[in-house]
Amino acid sequence: MLSKKNKSSGLTYIADGTQITGDTEFSGDALVGGNLNGAISSKSTVTIEKSGTIEGELNCKEVSISGTFKGKLSCDRLVITSTGLFDGEARSDSIEIFEGGQFIGSRFSNQAIENNDAYNVTPIEKAQ
Repeated sequence: MLSKKNKSSGLTYIADGTQITGDTEFSGDALVGGNLNGAISSKSTVTIEKSGTIEGELNCKEVSISGTFKGKLSCDRLVITSTGLFDGEARSDSIEIFEGGQFIGSRFSNQAIENNDAYNVTPIEKAQ
């Protein structure tokens, strides 16, 4: 009897020294060691290696940053490793920053945006 196997979209690898500019779409996981510039989307996980850089807009399920990200991010889960740098605006339900990792910018949860609470901020002086 034959059984159905889950189709895997595979892994796309952008090697160190490679530069891609423009709209890029990945159907599976992506491992970025080079440079990507533009609008990038993935239905899965994007991993930015220590030598990798993404500049632009990224929409994916999960992103792990060991290199550099600059721009706008929309994902379910954001992980910044000890060598990672995030500089921009993040829309994410979950964020994890390892010691040494850097986050420069702003972060909103997907739920807050859906409830229109993203910009409903109370100044710290009034919150006390």
